[in-house]
Amino acid sequence: MKTQRSNIAIFDTFKTRKDKFTGEAKRQRGIIAHLATEQSPELRTRTSIAHAIAKKHDILWQNIYSGIFRDLEEILIPSGIVRIGGRLPLRRGPRALQLEGVPFYELTEGGLLVASCIDELGANRMKILESYISSIPTGDQNQRVMCMGILLLIKMTPSFVSKIINEYIYAYSRGLIENLTPMDVKKLRYVISKEITVESELVGAFDILQEDQKETIRNFFKVIS
Repeated sequence: MKTQRSNIAIFDTFKTRKDKFTGEAKRQRGIIAHLATEQSPELRTRTSIAHAIAKKHDILWQNIYSGIFRDLEEILIPSGIVRIGGRLPLRRGPRALQLEGVPFYELTEGGLLVASCIDELGANRMKILESYISSIPTGDQNQRVMCMGILLLIKMTPSFVSKIINEYIYAYSRGLIENLTPMDVKKLRYVISKEITVESELVGAFDILQEDQKETIRNFFKVIS
């Protein structure tokens, strides 16, 4: 299932600072977060995106415009995260550009899934994920179980859901799976089966405990968390 192509850089950190995102990662996360929340096409052009991200980081928009152009055209669009949503007419500037119009951008289905792991979106992350999971066709029984399970876990343990979705998207960013969407049982199992061994073991063990033992475990987690 592993592919050779390189993809999005939203998880990239500095080698000496694993807790700090690279400039490329910050830009791509900013682009995705902006497109996930901004409704107006006029504010989803390259220039508008550069202005929004620059304002957030207190830098000049001209300093990051070329990076945003590259992120969109060479990474996010080819990776199927972003697409051109349309073009806006120009009244000034080169005649060819006036005729063609300025492109504005939007997230694809895969882009919305990626947006659900962007911390900058706060509580909107789970709403975006819930909307995506609800749209997945569930004709297959295993697919139905997967979707129903994720939707329930979003309400019960959103941090756990964030963990498995992050692992899934990280696998895509490293070329371990070829396509983000549609998300299915086979791809999700391939990515996270080893990553959730502890959680799976805990659920299985808890299920067979007597009620007083379950209460002991509940109290244990209350005390240490």
